[in-house]
Amino acid sequence: MHKFLIATLFFLSLFSLNMDGQSYYTSTEYGFSVGLSQYFGDLNDSYGLKTLNPVYGITLKKHLNQFISMKIIGNMTHVGYSDAYNSNLYEKMRNLSFESNIVEGILQAEFNFFRFATGDPYYRFTPYLTGGIGAFYYKPYTFYNGSQYDLQPLGTEGQNAGYGRKYDQYALCFPIGIGVKFWLLGGLNISLEIADRLTSTDYLDDVSNTYIGVNNFPANSVASKIQDRSLEINGNKTALGRPSKQRGNSSTNDQYMVGVLSLSWHFKTYKCPANLNDDMIRVRRR
Repeated sequence: MHKFLIATLFFLSLFSLNMDGQSYYTSTEYGFSVGLSQYFGDLNDSYGLKTLNPVYGITLKKHLNQFISMKIIGNMTHVGYSDAYNSNLYEKMRNLSFESNIVEGILQAEFNFFRFATGDPYYRFTPYLTGGIGAFYYKPYTFYNGSQYDLQPLGTEGQNAGYGRKYDQYALCFPIGIGVKFWLLGGLNISLEIADRLTSTDYLDDVSNTYIGVNNFPANSVASKIQDRSLEINGNKTALGRPSKQRGNSSTNDQYMVGVLSLSWHFKTYKCPANLNDDMIRVRRR
């Protein structure tokens, strides 16, 4: 893996390195990123960081000027959580868990604190704020008796029993976060960004509202077993999932946070970019 990263850096530097001091870089930037994600929601309302998962992504960025950029992001990651990680006694007894792959596409803006210009030693570093809008695909599932089951078709909160509460496997997300970026050499930049994804769904984890009671499910069905898993840990005494008893917190939607380290590059151009001002042009030609 280290050899691959070194080879990639070397290859990109050959195409983006400024050799004569008179060339500039295009306002379009290409990049890839790696990092970690963490889910927050009904099963992780204390914002624990116990299920960090890898993130892999690509980015296409357009610099509008030295302070504002727009970028399109495509990321893949995995989220999940279990009540086994919670310290709250009620949540431990609830005994629910989920996992889901996530594929997201996002349009995001960057607002630099300082002037930033690739290839210019006077403007090579800045922190920035970021925000945007996107959409993502998710498909929550869990494991029961050694088998994997998709949760949405089971209707664990009464979706198939006339209670409404139906949800799609596509939702909107609204990233908001902070970052820092630095020009390395030639046309190469590196950045570190952490952005929380506020979402339009409370069913990323398949948990949101109240129990509807086991009698509203087909007898001995997988759905009847998975909707209330408290009996698995309390010795088959009293089921936690009585009708109208709280199962999740429907007042807030689920979230997931993404932190990534990105490497990106510009290609050289011998035409002065339109977004450079006169002062910066003079600096580059010194």
